[in-house]
Amino acid sequence: MADEKVYVDEADGVKRVMNNLKLYVKLLAKFRNENNLDDLNTHLKAGDLEKAQGAAHTIKGLAGNLSLLELQKQALEIETQIKAKSVDPATVESLNVCFAETLAAVDQVLAKNA
Repeated sequence: MADEKVYVDEADGVKRVMNNLKLYVKLLAKFRNENNLDDLNTHLKAGDLEKAQGAAHTIKGLAGNLSLLELQKQALEIETQIKAKSVDPATVESLNVCFAETLAAVDQVLAKNA
């Protein structure tokens, strides 16, 4: 299944924090409670592409640092579209769905390591 989406690569994420599972879980919990998706959507609706690009960049960076692979990929796509000043509403919707799926996967990791 080559097209299966990976929302959380827990093994890679733990490696990124020097194999400190407790720290990784803490960072995931922080991400869970402090995300920038609302900011991104608000700025896009307001037409403020500069702030929207900043929010997309933050999501992309956090997702990358935490090994939230699908979210990182989709945040990169929306950031690229914002830079080009050509945002596809379908891409925004896809990102919103991906974010929800990512949070569900994060919740599973948090529950497993509680």
